[in-house]
Amino acid sequence: MTKTSFLRGAMILTLAGIVVKILGGVNRILLSRLLGGEGIGLYQMAYPVYILLLSIAGAGIPIAVSIMIAEESAKGNYNGAERIFHVTLAFMSIVAVFCGIAMVGGSQFLIQSGLVRDERAFLPLIVLAPALILSIITCCFRGYFQGLQLMTPTAISQMLDQFIRVCTMLILAWILLPHGLEAAAAGATFGAVPGALAGLLIITVLYYRHRKKTFALSTHEFPILPAFSIIRRLAVLAIPVAAANMLLPAVASIDLFIVPQRLEAAGYSVHEATTLFGYLTGMANGLVQLPAILTIALATSLVPAVSAAYASGANDVVLKRTHTAMRIANTITVPACCGLAVLATPISKLLYATPAAGPAICVLSIAVFLIGLQQITSGLLQGMGHTAIPLLNMIIAAVFKITLSWHLTAIPWLGEVGAAWATNVDLTVATALNLYFAHRFIRYRVQWSYVGRLFLASAAMAGTAWFVHNGLFPLLGDAISTITAIITAGAVYLVCLFIFRAIKSEDASRIPFFGKTLSSMIRRLEK
Repeated sequence: MTKTSFLRGAMILTLAGIVVKILGGVNRILLSRLLGGEGIGLYQMAYPVYILLLSIAGAGIPIAVSIMIAEESAKGNYNGAERIFHVTLAFMSIVAVFCGIAMVGGSQFLIQSGLVRDERAFLPLIVLAPALILSIITCCFRGYFQGLQLMTPTAISQMLDQFIRVCTMLILAWILLPHGLEAAAAGATFGAVPGALAGLLIITVLYYRHRKKTFALSTHEFPILPAFSIIRRLAVLAIPVAAANMLLPAVASIDLFIVPQRLEAAGYSVHEATTLFGYLTGMANGLVQLPAILTIALATSLVPAVSAAYASGANDVVLKRTHTAMRIANTITVPACCGLAVLATPISKLLYATPAAGPAICVLSIAVFLIGLQQITSGLLQGMGHTAIPLLNMIIAAVFKITLSWHLTAIPWLGEVGAAWATNVDLTVATALNLYFAHRFIRYRVQWSYVGRLFLASAAMAGTAWFVHNGLFPLLGDAISTITAIITAGAVYLVCLFIFRAIKSEDASRIPFFGKTLSSMIRRLEK
């Protein structure tokens, strides 16, 4: 079996995530210009329903399947891994068809009950049913390859899905627009169907190519795994992950129900409260989530790597891989945290043409570091089969967020920044609980001395950014001084990584393509 390292897999998933994000951003801009506010409104009434059902039925499948596949592969039971895939594929295909039928049958209910306010959204809702079926089935294939630590098929499937989806959405919306907004919105939503079909077809082809060329038979005799046991374990592993994926937008929506109301209680008008809410959720939150593209990829790649080692009893390998993932994540999140804190207002001006989002960005910059810690520790716990624990930790942390958002946002001198602090506390609690259980199960501890060196390098970087920006601002203006400060600070950070020995040669050697060259350079500097 040909395997890539989990760092190589993480890099592949990161690049795919970036491509998908870029395509999605371009699509939102062009589709908004094409359909206008009303047409986008119809589209947004249907698409979140599709995403919700996909989260319920399919979000936990890739992780659950990857854990089971990794466990059997680690034992050498490749036939058992194949059986797990076939059973889960058959079972989830039935579930997928049921979900698609439920979406068609439930669309009229959503409109009649008033949950979807515009009856014109009926057609966009029902055309998404085939995409839901295809996407759920694709999740099984992605879990299979991820369990073998082969991330390229998942990446190719994601990128092709998004590319076909975007192209089809824009073309159909443009062709059908003369027939009315309802038809154009339905055409745009239908773009998800050929996208999902393309993603499923390419990953199916890759599966059969993989089976034909590289898959080996089991080297020992193993008992045949009962189908019922496979489905039961699939449910035990997948349901908590799916619930956690549903909880994430639910926790985020807490701000929707609390922040504007509590801002008004603090003395702001409705207009002012809405504006401040936009600064927090539409600007600051979106910015701090960008580094999560890497940390999500690392966590996804870590799950099967941990499962394989844990199933073999190699706890030292589990710790080594987790430490490596955490160090790589912190190498990105720590400087991003410090840089956003120092340049919050200039970056707000540069990206959003207003300095008003600066305070929220500054406070939420702490969340960048915390998100990395939470996601990596969640990947560790999930890889060991404890998929319910990160979910329970998120629920406990959400209680803190709700309580603090309610009280802090109503303080006039805090306002929306109070809600940002509540988010930081939410992430801190979830991360601390994850770390507690990681230490309890496998004696994992964060290498805080290494994190300290990263913060030293990042402090030098942040100081450079502050001096460069403030020195150039009177001469070059805000935009150029901000961009120059970011570039200069980035160069300083790279130098300081070597000065403070904040990057290890063993980690550098695992980086695909140029890792060996970088590792040899670090070893020479360490002498």
